[in-house]
Amino acid sequence: MSENRALPRPNVPNLDAILGVAWEVLDDGFVRVVDYMGDDNAVVQAARVSYGGGTRQLREDRALLRYLMRHRHTSPFEMCEIKLHVRVPMDTWRQWIRHRTASVNEYSTRYSVAINRAQTTAPSEWREQSVGNRQGSGGKLSEAIGNSLSAREHESQILAREVYEERLNQGVAREQARKDLPLSTYTEAFWKTDLHNLLHFLSLRMDDHAQLEIRSYAQVIGHKIVSVWCPWTWQAFLDYRMESIALSAPEAQFVAAISGGDRDLFQRIGFEQGWTLQDGTAAEKSRERVELEEKLKKLGIMPPWRAR
Repeated sequence: MSENRALPRPNVPNLDAILGVAWEVLDDGFVRVVDYMGDDNAVVQAARVSYGGGTRQLREDRALLRYLMRHRHTSPFEMCEIKLHVRVPMDTWRQWIRHRTASVNEYSTRYSVAINRAQTTAPSEWREQSVGNRQGSGGKLSEAIGNSLSAREHESQILAREVYEERLNQGVAREQARKDLPLSTYTEAFWKTDLHNLLHFLSLRMDDHAQLEIRSYAQVIGHKIVSVWCPWTWQAFLDYRMESIALSAPEAQFVAAISGGDRDLFQRIGFEQGWTLQDGTAAEKSRERVELEEKLKKLGIMPPWRAR
């Protein structure tokens, strides 16, 4: 194989068609693709360390990619990169930026006037604090309460903006004038990451336990962008990461005991793991037991403590 031959730049026509298209998120946010490198074939190529195109059938390439995903061989997925332009509320961006595996350049309110938009909450969208999860939300508050909360939100956002602009008009430095802006203020950033780290981001932020706001962005990135960019990878990701079930060793033993009808064994395992009390009833404060219930539900198995 000649080392001097020209190589065409890999391109994905379906992704090229949406370059620059802003997918709306929340009330004034968006995500759009600025640029990308590589595709499903780049992942396969890296795994084979070969430029010998056409030597394999498509089904073999797809099977290899699925093998990589299934067995968590991650480095070939790092051969693909994507650059996104996002507009996101600052409080949501705080969660986003915790993923330290990307190159980021954010809109600076030291150099420029802060974006005059803030995320607002509809009266029907105020969420209660979750009882069982300190960092999560539960059900919805009544719309009557929501009307009052949304009105107060509007008042506080208007006041914060007025104070900010007053400071600017009086010559206060932008870096100081901004200090009382609410976290609902939108910011913008360019965010470039490789496919492996993007999938890790999506696995956490598309999860049902993630905060609704960042989950909204993750859903758009996954379903509108990654699914078009690398469809084989996306399907493998759904099959082996998002829609699969991982059982710990005790959980696997527990499921086997239930399937085998060994009541004494699954009761002993449940008690030893702190999922149940000694009489076989549910240990209400066990988060691991709650997570196990979710897995059993996906498997179509009734938790024995619920069948009592």
